[in-house]
Amino acid sequence: MPLSEHEQRMLEQIESALYAEDPKFASTVRGGRLRSATGRRRLQAAALFVLGLFLLVAGIAAPFKPGGFPIISLVGFAVMFAAGVLLLIGGPKMGSPAARSGSDAHPASGGAPGSGRGKQRKPGGFSARMEDRFRKRFEQDS
Repeated sequence: MPLSEHEQRMLEQIESALYAEDPKFASTVRGGRLRSATGRRRLQAAALFVLGLFLLVAGIAAPFKPGGFPIISLVGFAVMFAAGVLLLIGGPKMGSPAARSGSDAHPASGGAPGSGRGKQRKPGGFSARMEDRFRKRFEQDS
């Protein structure tokens, strides 16, 4: 369902206020997806997964099971899980220069709509303005 013109303007104002108040957070949120794993990280995760799979199968096949529980298999499963996590959250850290040079970074000149008005705003900040608006609307409804 498309937004009305008023809702679109409000969304643009909120976005520009967010960029003005905290550009690092705004660019992080704007990305909105998991970082992609590099080739080396994928290879490490695949090797770790294979090692975990080997431990999982070896733990079941091995005659040594303290207390009747295949601890080696449990370790193998943990290694496989760690490989999956490594693959999902792999990639450069958000604060690194490689991550900042990506297309998701917001330009310092303020490319967001209405960002040129940032100097005319009240010193209270974004959250104070939103609280004021909420109070006004609440008082109107009462």
